[in-house]
Amino acid sequence: MKEKRILVIGGAGYIGSHFTYYATGAGCHVTVVDNLSKGHLSALRGNAFFRADLNDPAVILEHLSDNHYDGIFHFAASCLVGESMSDPAHYYQNNILAPFNMLEAMRATRHDKIVFSSSCAVYGAPRTLPLKEGHPKDPISPYGRTKLAIEWMLEDYGRAYGIRSASLRYFNAAGCEPSEGLGEDHRPETHLIPNAVRYALKLDDRFAIFGNDYPTPDGTCVRDYIHVMDLAEAHLIALEKLAEASLIRLNLGTGSGFSNLEIVQAVSRVAKMELRPEIGPRRPGDPPELVADASESFDFLGWRPVRSQLDAIISEVWKWISDNPAGYPE
Repeated sequence: MKEKRILVIGGAGYIGSHFTYYATGAGCHVTVVDNLSKGHLSALRGNAFFRADLNDPAVILEHLSDNHYDGIFHFAASCLVGESMSDPAHYYQNNILAPFNMLEAMRATRHDKIVFSSSCAVYGAPRTLPLKEGHPKDPISPYGRTKLAIEWMLEDYGRAYGIRSASLRYFNAAGCEPSEGLGEDHRPETHLIPNAVRYALKLDDRFAIFGNDYPTPDGTCVRDYIHVMDLAEAHLIALEKLAEASLIRLNLGTGSGFSNLEIVQAVSRVAKMELRPEIGPRRPGDPPELVADASESFDFLGWRPVRSQLDAIISEVWKWISDNPAGYPE
């Protein structure tokens, strides 16, 4: 089988770096493009690295003119829901204009396959659960609106220009590969599991969950946690499936949800100590519950999330943060 040459946009970030590690191990020749605004040099894997920003359309056009790829994976985005509420301009710039530049470069250079990191935020507040792909799209944050806008753009580019696309709607990515030196290092860190682990390891003095008055069994938000390496596998399969389907939109989740308090209890089990988080106010843009119906992904991709057991995820995060209390070294 011919070695696939793929381009990974945002491959120095959390999900992108894990995907690059997975794809390289699967026999792909991987080139990473990242502007390193949020990514880390120490997280880079793959065969080649090209530092560039998609907000400079000439640079990405030149690169795609000089190189041919069997598929492009787009992981680069600003992804903090709360921040998108307070600074929507940044999100429209980084999450819509930059991918537009990418698609225009693809169109000009006859690259015709892209796998796009979308989000369950496109659905907004669920009307029914678990969430199916056909659920109405009514995002309640600029972040979610930007992801939905790109899904629409991909549909239009497919119809008009023949660009085949897979939009994969993530639920909550979690876990890491500590044995490979890969972890989760956002600055600031907003994800619940690493923040709870950091607090249990006494690396942070405070730890809060946001809101305990939601219409859920214990009053805290419920989310579907999927291992980052399960996500990686689904992405590579999705590229293969673009040979038979020109437009793919799928949920990537487990079908099970855990509340914020249940996550705290799970971290307490792994840490062998009781954690008592502060209760903060609700964060703007947070729906009460987001749980996937991923049956369409299971059937179409022939894929199952096999590494998404909660305590195992937390143990991996514990290991990586214990080994890297300051995060990546650069």
